[in-house]
Amino acid sequence: MASFRCADIGMSCGFEVKGAKDANEVMEIAAAHAKNSHGISSPPPDLVAKLKAAIKA
Repeated sequence: MASFRCADIGMSCGFEVKGAKDANEVMEIAAAHAKNSHGISSPPPDLVAKLKAAIKA
């Protein structure tokens, strides 16, 4: 199981992914959240790197 929280990358947001099957699923869920809640449809590479580093397996 994998998890992620927006707060772990410095966002002032309570969003959290819990129980995802793997990092790829976390990335998909987080990408949809970023687009819908933060208006980020094409995240810059540094943000993607932060997100990947913050995923807990």
